[in-house]
Amino acid sequence: MEHYTVDQVADLLGLHVKTVRGYIRDGRLPAVRIGKQYRIAKDDLAAFTGLPAEPPASPRHAEATSIVQIDGIDRAAMDRVSTMVLGALSAERSGLRVEFAYDERRRQLKVVVLGGLEETAQVLRIVDALVRP
Repeated sequence: MEHYTVDQVADLLGLHVKTVRGYIRDGRLPAVRIGKQYRIAKDDLAAFTGLPAEPPASPRHAEATSIVQIDGIDRAAMDRVSTMVLGALSAERSGLRVEFAYDERRRQLKVVVLGGLEETAQVLRIVDALVRP
């Protein structure tokens, strides 16, 4: 059986935590005390509100996977691009994953970026600025 904390019930009902605790103390909202905290059963909350209790929706999350292929790039330029991109990423914790694959024979660099949309866009702007003629 699913249980909620007092904080979760307050968020679900749009009430202050003290109000929910008051309902529990008055016996209007059944709850079980576990240690120093109360837990409210999903069914008891539904009976109290007259509505089915649903947990708050989790925020949406979007990620992008981008592969940038740069042709005609020599080893020195590839080193510069990878150093600048990794340097920009080390300045802040972005949660991005960036990988570089260089084919020296073809003079081709592939940059693979995985992460949040805005962070990925920033890396793509950096790469664009570094490879423009």
